Amino acid sequence: MGRRHINSFTVFHTLPVDEAATRAAVIRFLEEVRQYRQIGYIRELANVTHGYSPRYHGATQVIHKPTERVAIRNIDKEAELQRKSELLDQAMNGLTSIQREVIERSYLDDEREYDFISCGEMGISDRTYRRIKSTALKLLAIAMKLEVVREHRK
Repeated sequence: MGRRHINSFTVFHTLPVDEAATRAAVIRFLEEVRQYRQIGYIRELANVTHGYSPRYHGATQVIHKPTERVAIRNIDKEAELQRKSELLDQAMNGLTSIQREVIERSYLDDEREYDFISCGEMGISDRTYRRIKSTALKLLAIAMKLEVVREHRK
C-alpha cells in the first residue's frame, strides 16, 4: 500500500496565487536568511565627510541627523533579519525531514550543491527531488505568508 499524499495547498487553489512570483519571493527570503546566517549583518557607516560645494536650504527649521538615522537603520535591519531567521526556523519545523534536508541542501548550506548531486547523495531520483523541493517551497510560502496573489484584470 502506497503512501497517502495530503494536498495542503488549498490556498493555491482558492486564491489566484501567482506560483512563479511566490516561488521567487520564497527563494529571495531564503537567500537573504542564508547570507545573514553566513556573514551576519554588515552595518552601514555614517558619511561624515563634508562636501565642498555650497548647499542652499530653505527655511524648513529641520535638523538633520545623518549619524542617528544610520544607527537606527542598522538596528532595525539587524532586528528584521533576526526575525526572518526565526520565522524560517519555525516554518522549517513544519516540514518533513526529507523536505527540510532538500531545502537546506538547495538554499541554506554554505556550499550549495547542484540538485543532481544532492539527489544522488540522498538516493532519490531527480524528479522526486524536484517534486519534494516544489512542495516544500509552497509550504514555506504558506507558513511565512509570502504568497503573491494575482490581481484581476478587467
